[in-house]
Amino acid sequence: MYVLELGGQDDDFAACEAASAAAGVEVVGAGLATARAVTDRVRDLAFVHRASEVVGHCDPDVASARALLDASTVDREGSVAVRAVDVRATTGVDTQRVERELGQVLVDRGFAVDLDDPDHELRALFAGPPGAESTAANGESADAADGSDADGTGVCVLGWLEAESERGFGDRRPTDRPFFQPGSMDPMLARALVNVAGAREGTTVVDPMCGTGGVLLEAGLVGARAVGSDAQAKMARGTRANLRDALGADGDFAVCRGDVTRLPFADGVADAAVFDVPYGRQSKIEGDSLADLVGDALAEARRLAGRAVVVADRSWEAQAVDTGWRVEEHFERRVHRSLVRHILVLTE
Repeated sequence: MYVLELGGQDDDFAACEAASAAAGVEVVGAGLATARAVTDRVRDLAFVHRASEVVGHCDPDVASARALLDASTVDREGSVAVRAVDVRATTGVDTQRVERELGQVLVDRGFAVDLDDPDHELRALFAGPPGAESTAANGESADAADGSDADGTGVCVLGWLEAESERGFGDRRPTDRPFFQPGSMDPMLARALVNVAGAREGTTVVDPMCGTGGVLLEAGLVGARAVGSDAQAKMARGTRANLRDALGADGDFAVCRGDVTRLPFADGVADAAVFDVPYGRQSKIEGDSLADLVGDALAEARRLAGRAVVVADRSWEAQAVDTGWRVEEHFERRVHRSLVRHILVLTE
């Protein structure tokens, strides 16, 4: 069993992405999920920061965490360090006290503590119940006597760190690419979308509205073949430049100019389609014209692949169902007061 430390604020979406690299993912607390097994692909996830092999779980207070470690077998050799986290500040636990007490348990068992470069890191993760807000946001004391969350629920999970995701998203800011246009997708979201779509080595991901190529770039970085098209020639040229810059001249990608309603690709060319529907204000298309465009794009995506992930500023569930898709998941992610991103995960 493994515990996953989730990023962002939408745990259900993070868990959906995690399921592309782990089995049996289940949210167990604010910012925490468990999984029966993980693969090496966990390092490619955007909204999972770390995966740890579970020692056990208990109530979210210091005494319970110490008793759990006292009763556990530690099958490690070498130096150790303890890192305690009050996930999203949802429990008010004294993390320094946790680290001292759990560290003392390990020292009493003969382990050497190395805080700078340990051979093994024990993570003590304290989280309120799923959906919990921070104790500070709720006006609660951050130094509660026993460290438990207000309603007595929540969880502490102890685990030995096994893998950390490879970050570097800040090094791929859209503004730093050879070709940039306003409205380019955030790299973390793009990575999460291609992971949800199943991108990995040996697969092909197509983006029929590729824009500046952010989705294709992230698909290529996780080993997938990236295939894209855009109605504007300058976007297709710009995407090629961005992909060459990120993946190298020998990268496995292909980009062309194409009409999203009649794409120049063979049936079944891809394992998944991922695209960001132009928002009405950006595309200058509104009403029935936009609905027709989205319907045609969904129909073409279904011709090309058996799975799709679609991002838009509104729900296009009806159009998806009308074109033969089954809606597997529907997430709503608030960007700001006037914009909510809808993410549809579609299967045949």
